Amino acid sequence: MASSERRTGFTQLVKEHELYPQEAPAMLKTSKMKMYIGIPKETSFQENRLALTPHAIGLLVNNGHEIFVESGAGNPSKYSDTDYSEMGALIVQTAEEAYKADYILKVEPPTEEEFKFLRPGQTLFSAIQSTTIKLEYLKGLINKRINAIAFEYIKDESNTMPIVRSMSEITGSTVMLVAAELLSSTNNGRGIILGGITGVPPTQVVILGAGTVAEYATRTALGLGAEVKIFDTSIFRLRRLKHSLNREIFTSIISPAILASSLKTADVVVGAISPEKGTTTYVVPEELIRKMKPNSVIIDVSIDQGGCFETSKVTTHLNPTFKVHEVIHYCVPNISSRVARTATKALSNTLAPILLSIGEKGGFEQALWEDNGLRNGVYSYKGHLTNQFLAEKFSLKHQDISLMIISRI
Repeated sequence: MASSERRTGFTQLVKEHELYPQEAPAMLKTSKMKMYIGIPKETSFQENRLALTPHAIGLLVNNGHEIFVESGAGNPSKYSDTDYSEMGALIVQTAEEAYKADYILKVEPPTEEEFKFLRPGQTLFSAIQSTTIKLEYLKGLINKRINAIAFEYIKDESNTMPIVRSMSEITGSTVMLVAAELLSSTNNGRGIILGGITGVPPTQVVILGAGTVAEYATRTALGLGAEVKIFDTSIFRLRRLKHSLNREIFTSIISPAILASSLKTADVVVGAISPEKGTTTYVVPEELIRKMKPNSVIIDVSIDQGGCFETSKVTTHLNPTFKVHEVIHYCVPNISSRVARTATKALSNTLAPILLSIGEKGGFEQALWEDNGLRNGVYSYKGHLTNQFLAEKFSLKHQDISLMIISRI
């Protein structure tokens, strides 16, 4: 009897307060939208990549969108104005004209000079460089109510970050080719080839890290005939890399004694430790570098995250190397820009489908509603900071973008 009364009381409570399951809110579908996309010239030092190839622009134009490309923007990637105009792009003469579009595509974040061209309500796609981003830049985006998407934060259907991965693949493959050149006699290296010569001992390569850069550096080094040793702070990452390579290879947790022994015999050392919370987790001390072979090579891929070696300092593509204790150091932060055309194609492979999807879905807000991966890339939205990492970095408040989208239905 008591149980029956409780059920009756609960039913009455539900009726009084309308506590029935409700359908999840759904944003109304809108019709396909024409997009106006601007691609200014990259003005940051030695940035040679561009966000879209001519072919990608052709796809967008054929789907009814207008693309404004600043004259000369494709030159560093060896794409001419004619290449872009033949695919339907409108060539404009100044950055200001390109910035009049609703959607702006940049590889590097807008410079202070370019920032004045941004206007409220625009949508900006670019890298963010979370380790070097300035508070003033973030506040400027928020105050102008710019919707900003970071290349580094965009995710795909597999919950991975496609732009980060593709740039890491390019970097990993490129570093071993750079190392091979730096080892040559013409570059005052050790005068040795990476490997593959019958009767000649192979070059010894040590790689710090077991992420995507390390994987592709390892594949390239092995393909060239080198012997490779891989160190990382995570057993999980080492096991994953070994499984991906599908072959037996030397792997070790970073142990000072084992690492010191390996560095003494190494011809090439690549620093590619995956950063945690924006900074690298391990630095090789100078005393170990002092014991390395003369004219051996260090390539610090993690230099933009703080670096893996105590002796590292940022260099450029124009002056990429220096020596410490007779060890050649290569510490260029933007290695993928060295092969700008390949990198531009890789960027296009991710960005073009996203832009097409935004148009098909009827606009940016609808696309955010339907695409969790794109939503993950947003760090500034309608005057609010929406990325927790950046909020913690600068001690700012942030809003959950999912709640913001729902509240505006």
